[in-house]
Amino acid sequence: MKEKKVVYYKDELNDEFSTAQITPRVIDREYKYFRGRIWDFCSLVVQNILTMPVKVLYLKCKFHLKYVGKEKLAECKNTGYFIYGNHTQPFADTFIPSVANYPKRNFFIVHPNNVSMPGLHNFVELCGALPIPCDLGGMKNFVRAVEEKIRKKYSVTIYPEAHIWPYYTHIRPFAAVSFQYPVKLNCPVFCMTNTYHHRGKSGNRVNIITYIDGPFYPDEGLKPKARQQELRDRVYRQMTERSGESDWEAVIYRRAE
Repeated sequence: MKEKKVVYYKDELNDEFSTAQITPRVIDREYKYFRGRIWDFCSLVVQNILTMPVKVLYLKCKFHLKYVGKEKLAECKNTGYFIYGNHTQPFADTFIPSVANYPKRNFFIVHPNNVSMPGLHNFVELCGALPIPCDLGGMKNFVRAVEEKIRKKYSVTIYPEAHIWPYYTHIRPFAAVSFQYPVKLNCPVFCMTNTYHHRGKSGNRVNIITYIDGPFYPDEGLKPKARQQELRDRVYRQMTERSGESDWEAVIYRRAE
């Protein structure tokens, strides 16, 4: 059996273990979140037609991925909603919600790094990336773009842990800030928790089972800030409970002394 990789971390909130080294572009008020009908049609074709077979085959062949609770998404098929997930894969994390949601279109709130790759940024944007801006002018346009996706009955995926920890089997602490969007729009939330399981005689191949839970709704009996925190806590508890289904660590994470 191949020896497992051991990764040492110091800060669960800020340590990043993605191997990609990218200089992020500046996302400010000049960034175009709205590009017209032709762009939107091309984005639809890329998201739901051209790349969908690749997404399905990748998840099936590499991870033998299985969904548990996928039928819950049908409860909100006629409305927009947010999806929160644990951030443990560079590619699969962008495929898993989109395949589960199909044919509903899915968009992602992402770090500027994701739209900063030379020659690829337009393709990533066509695939549904919504980069977080760095100034107030850009933030206004960004929030409008997120609200438009929900108004059009699409889904928007958020990875509140922010940083990729490949194959991590627990849920890292995350802030409540990203829950301001469903609170403001008073719309449902789902969470998708990827759990890891070994397969094969050597035990070195990994399966993913993705648990889908929800819908969760903001508690309108609370003030906005408390509503945001309470929604975050419910989602965090559910994801933590589901993460306990993992029975295999492909990578071992240890706190550095």
